[in-house]
This record gives sequence, structure tokens and C-alpha cells, in this order.
Amino acid sequence: MAETTKGIVLAGGHGMRLHPMTVAVSKQLLPVYDKPMIYYPISLLLLAGIRDILIITTPHDAESFVRLLGDGSQLGVSIRFAVQDAPRGLADAFRVGASFVAGDDVALILGDNLFYGQGLEAMVRQAAARSEGATIFAYPVRDPSAYGVVELDAAGRATSIEEKPSSPRSRLAVTGLYFYDGQVVDIARSLMPSARGELEITDVNRRYLALDQLHVSQFGRGVTWLDTGTPDALLQAGHFVEAVQNRQGWKIACLEEVAWRKGYIDDAQLARLAARIPNEYGRYLLALLG
Repeated sequence: MAETTKGIVLAGGHGMRLHPMTVAVSKQLLPVYDKPMIYYPISLLLLAGIRDILIITTPHDAESFVRLLGDGSQLGVSIRFAVQDAPRGLADAFRVGASFVAGDDVALILGDNLFYGQGLEAMVRQAAARSEGATIFAYPVRDPSAYGVVELDAAGRATSIEEKPSSPRSRLAVTGLYFYDGQVVDIARSLMPSARGELEITDVNRRYLALDQLHVSQFGRGVTWLDTGTPDALLQAGHFVEAVQNRQGWKIACLEEVAWRKGYIDDAQLARLAARIPNEYGRYLLALLG
């Protein structure tokens, strides 16, 4: 994997679909069963081997994220924060985070997306290792018109990509996980707002497609992708995590465990983190140590 790969978690916006829950608290701080929502995207970055992370959030919510995550040193990583004063589209993350990216490879993940499943770590590590172009992830859905949609040829290469098309050319939705090389900042800066007034991530991906540098990885049946941006979806995600954890006995997106298993922290550091959490979560961490 390219050692310069960085990660951005986009945790801004107003969470309008979750009002009134998000009037006083960021959507990405709401619980998905036993953890804050933002733990799930951060855990995927850690699994990809990414240890330099930027959280982009709102002026109102920044302090809460700092209180939750600190500077990341307790996990053996670096977590920094940037403020997006108004939602201007997903691609605006690269304008806000331009100095953080600084020409390096970078992953972008949406703060309300949850990924889980067989082979997921290998797929994201492979994407992070690619030093040229962009990698997006496709997932078959029943109603692709609600998403960005990618069309592939027989060899699995992208031939078109559209944002929320009324007549989708495929069932493959583009998930909220993207890997880019260092040219993404210049591409984002060159974009014009779309008809809905946003800097579209689909337009970024179209630029890479035009350069013949857009790679598409398809998630199969063994991977679950959930968007937790509505009350129903948030509840479903919580039930999913509860069911898997209670059946298997392993936690999903436990940042302390992921950092420990990746070697970012040692046994003593994990024990100290566990001691700060006097409940079932802390006992789970201690049990990992045997």
C-alpha cells in the first residue's frame, strides 16, 4: 500500500432527513447500536491501512467530534479536523481538505455509510495500493435511480457514470467510498456546481473516466453496504449490527480492536483504553487480551 495514502471522512451537512434527531447533534454522532455512527467509516479506513485521517464537519459539531476522537493518538493514528461552513456537495471535501491531501493519494468515505463483509479488508487495501487514477465501489441495488450509477462493459470497465438517473443503465450503485490519486484536488477545484448547486462527486469520477483512469471494484453478496441517513435506515443498521455481533460474539467497527489487531497499539495501550470504559464495551476489549 502507498504509505502516503490519507483518508477523509465527510461528516458535515445538516442531516435534514433525520430531523428532529439532528437538530442538536450531528448525524454522524448518532448511535448505530452500540457505537457512534462515525466509528464505522473510520474503522474501514484503519482496515485499509490508513492512519492519517481528516474529519470534515460543521462549525457547530466540530467540538463534539474532537471530544469523541481526540487527535487519534490513543489509537496509534493521526486525526485532524476541518470545518465546512455550508454543504456544497461531496467533491467540496477536496477543496476543504486540499492542504491535508497535499498531492498524496487519498480515500474519501461518507460518514453515514456502513460496510461489512467477507473480503472487505483485502478489497480496500488493494484500492489504497493503487497509485494512479481512482477506484470506486459498485453495489447492486433494487432502485439505482436514487444513487450514482455506473455502467460496465463485459470486461468490468466503466463505460458511463450518472448521478441519480431517471432511466438507469445498470443496477450498480456507486457507494460512498472512493480512492483517488493526488490529482483529485485540482479536478475538484475545476468543477462547476451542478443544476442542484453542488460540486458532484460523480463529476469527479467522470473526469477520471475520461482519462481512462477510473477503476471499479464490485462488492458481491458477501458484503453489506448500508446508508444510515434516514430513520428507517438508521434503525435497520442498528438491528443489523446487533444481530451480527450477538450471533458471532465479535464487534463491528470497534476502533480500539481494529487498531490493536493492525498493530497500531499494543496490549498495554488496549488495556488502558478498556479501563476507561466501565461497561460491556470495555469488558469486550479486555477479553481480547485473554
